[in-house]
Amino acid sequence: EAARRRAERRAGRITAGAVELEQRLADLLRGGLASAEQAGYGLWEETAARMVDAQAPGLAGRVRELGAIPGSGPGWPARLLEESSLLHLLNAGWLGLDGLPEPLATTVCTRVGLPSPSSGAPVRDHWLVLAQYDTSDGKVVTRRVWLHGRGSGRWALVLSFGAAGRSPQLSLPVGAVLDAEVTPHGGAGQLRADWSEQFGAPSPVDGPPPGGSTSDALAAYGSALRDDPWLESWPVTLTDVIPVPDPGGGWQVADADGEGALPLAPPVLSRPGLWKLAALSGGGPVTVFGECGHRGFHPLAAWSPEATGTVALT
Repeated sequence: EAARRRAERRAGRITAGAVELEQRLADLLRGGLASAEQAGYGLWEETAARMVDAQAPGLAGRVRELGAIPGSGPGWPARLLEESSLLHLLNAGWLGLDGLPEPLATTVCTRVGLPSPSSGAPVRDHWLVLAQYDTSDGKVVTRRVWLHGRGSGRWALVLSFGAAGRSPQLSLPVGAVLDAEVTPHGGAGQLRADWSEQFGAPSPVDGPPPGGSTSDALAAYGSALRDDPWLESWPVTLTDVIPVPDPGGGWQVADADGEGALPLAPPVLSRPGLWKLAALSGGGPVTVFGECGHRGFHPLAAWSPEATGTVALT
């Protein structure tokens, strides 16, 4: 009973925060997008702090991202409008939560910042550990571990957290296959799972997951967006692609048959993984696993006919 009352109070605070945020977005559009550049980041940081007070850290994070857009370089008005639309959609989803299908309602709750509990029975499989990398927001270190089930063909994203300056506890050997159980989380289009139990020692990988072309990757991401419109990226495996510079100064992975290409996400361009991928390719086709999203492709692991095992790019 006490837990139910706490949940109701938190839901009420989030609702108040969403209503306030809707008003802030309406003011932004009424005043014109140029007003966001004149107002500076401070106003958005104040709004984000109010979302934290409302116990909606997911909303707070999106507000901070929105506030940083006016200073992000050419094309920022279009990006600001896109992010404002997604934030409005999330607010509307929360305020109309009772009318949503259960999986989508769970996704909305997760996106505003409520805990995402694991649900359903554990899934035992031989899981290929594809990638593991850490990100930090200055307070919490988040470790992302990507898995692919050899038998089920399903993806799983295992998250582990640690305090700033400390590595998260969970660490899995990239490139190994583990006989293990993971427990999926609920929500539409959600891949997150909890690491449950491992059986026996790791075994060597016998090859990458099944993959496709760059157009297949875009189609997979587009399909996933139907279930979760706020999805930043989707795991994909690209076969027979070649990393090449593009005319604009960036890089892309292009289908060897010349049919299509994916630009690499801007943060990738300054990381050593790009040069490892280029060296592994040597101008020839390789297989690459990574995250395909609206900012571009983030390569995380690669395989070459001339190399044995998985080459980590993180």
